This record gives sequence, C-alpha cells and structure tokens, in this order.
Amino acid sequence: MTASQLRIGMAIRYEGQPFKVVACEYHPGQGKMGGQAHVRLKNLATGTFWEHSLRAELKIETLAVEKQSLEFLYSDGDLCYFMNPESFDQIPVPSDVIGQQAKFLEPQMRLTVEFVEGQPISVIFPDVIEVRIADTAPPVHAQQDSNWKPARLANGVEIMVPQFIKAGEVIRLDATNLKYMDRAKTAGR
Repeated sequence: MTASQLRIGMAIRYEGQPFKVVACEYHPGQGKMGGQAHVRLKNLATGTFWEHSLRAELKIETLAVEKQSLEFLYSDGDLCYFMNPESFDQIPVPSDVIGQQAKFLEPQMRLTVEFVEGQPISVIFPDVIEVRIADTAPPVHAQQDSNWKPARLANGVEIMVPQFIKAGEVIRLDATNLKYMDRAKTAGR
C-alpha cells in the first residue's frame, strides 16, 4: 500500500514502529511534484502522537486490525477488564488506551475493542452516551439558553450544561468530546 491510500482507523508499521492512523489528508501534487499524505499517527507502543507529511508513493506496511465485541467487567488501578462472551477469557486493557471515556464504563457494557498483533489499541464507544446529572445549580429559566453552568455527573465527571438542566435529569453527551447534546428521551416524558 502507498501513503496516498492511508485512511483513518488503519494500523501501519512505519520506521519499525506500529501506528494507528488518527487523521489523514491527501494533497495531490502538480506537474512533476508528487502528492503528499499529511498524517497524524498514534504510536501504539508509546501512546504518543506524531504528525508528518509522507510522499504519496511511499510504500507502507499495513497491520491487520482485529475487532472483538467484549463485555466490560471492572476497573482495577490502571487496567480495565473486559470479557470475551464466547470464550469467557478476561482481557486487560490499559485505561490510557481507552482515554477519558474510561470513566463512562459500566459493568455489562458491550463495546468493540480493536487489537493489533494481539494488543488492544482502542475501545470504540457509541457516538452518544446517556448519563445522569448528579449535581448542578437549580435551573434558571429567565436566562438565555446560551448561558451554561457546571454540572457533576453520577460518575464524578464535570461538564457544562444549559441553564434549564436540573439534578437527576438524564442527558446525552457526545462521546468523543464529552459535550452536552440534549436531554435523553425517557419513557415517562
């Protein structure tokens, strides 16, 4: 495969190191100038990020990304344990591989875990997470909707929510950036 064929989510070996493609943008060249692929890579061995421009025709070794649907069991220190529901094997995943979403893991939650060469490289969360507001200031209805206030979620994470949200409500968050989207649709409403 050449650098011009790289896509987000792929795993590659570059300069002897395994990487996951986090961002990729191809810029075709003009005339005799060859194109370039601007990539942002996450080093799977160290967890660090690296941005680089690669010649479009550069040969890149791709690595197979295996996906497994696993069930979250529990966290212990810096490890989150998942179980394969078919084999009952327990698989530890470092919390730094999961990132800030690790705080939203709940027992029996089924998620896709990606592996490269037998090592977990990422946990794929749904795009939207429903969470309960544990504590926030009382709602203020006379304020503009553009005003935001801090709120603490049931898992201890602090986010910003609109003024009309009150404690005990269930809201929907964008799982990528942990930003308020809207109120959750509940059966009683």
